[in-house]
Amino acid sequence: MAIFYRKLPKFEYVLPKTIDDALSVLAKNKGKARLLAGGTDLIPQLKSREVEAPAFVVDLKGIPGLDKISYDKKAGLKIGALATISAISQSAPIKEHYPSLAQAALTMASPQVRNRGTFVGNICSAVPSADSVPALLALGASLTIKSLKGEHTVALNKFFKGPRKTVLKSGELVTEILVPNPAASTRQVYLKLSPRHAMDLAVVGVAAVAMCENGVCKDLKIGLGAVAPTPVRAPAAEAMLKGKKVTKELIEEAAKNAITQCSPIDDHRASQEYRCDMVYVMTRRALTQVLS
Repeated sequence: MAIFYRKLPKFEYVLPKTIDDALSVLAKNKGKARLLAGGTDLIPQLKSREVEAPAFVVDLKGIPGLDKISYDKKAGLKIGALATISAISQSAPIKEHYPSLAQAALTMASPQVRNRGTFVGNICSAVPSADSVPALLALGASLTIKSLKGEHTVALNKFFKGPRKTVLKSGELVTEILVPNPAASTRQVYLKLSPRHAMDLAVVGVAAVAMCENGVCKDLKIGLGAVAPTPVRAPAAEAMLKGKKVTKELIEEAAKNAITQCSPIDDHRASQEYRCDMVYVMTRRALTQVLS
């Protein structure tokens, strides 16, 4: 389907220097302001008139410190709202302790887009195929949300309400992603199925994070993308393996069960039936990698 881009609509551009300044603009202009981090989603949407033009675009890039990525053995990983996808893919602590996040980052878009786009922006866009989300779900991530009234934390698995819908209220913004420190023996993987690897949206995305001892699965989390109205976990499939001796047969059963956690759509990229088949195939591959 052809997309015809136009010039950007008229809006007032705001470049705040602090988070509170940005929040003040949001609070004073409820429903009339949009946040801009990397702009890789918002700018094309505005040009194609996919979204209504806001009165104000609030660019967060003038706020120092929001691009920070930090890791601590106790606190875990913190990814700021302006940390780019490229920075995440290249971060030494992420590659060492959270390899599934680095893998997910490298599957996203083109190098040019990765140099500008952010994980937080990808999450807040709330598209079902968001590549950043399945791995973060499997890692038990949460989000720090701030407003002029204060700050609170929301588990990522409770953040999405539907396609392009989140629990974010008017006047709120996500300042960082929090990811717990995984156990030393944890294994992780993110697998993406798409026609051109990074250049296309995921047809199916599967993340698995597991810990095994003496062939017994002690813990397992599975994140699925592009197969439901929002990215989802597969708790029933996880429960089939937890506390049990890992076998090919059990992996096979769990991969088949993962299909029941899905409600994919038919679209120009893939049919519902194909997506369900690929959930089974990709989950089986992911589980084999992290549990072998």
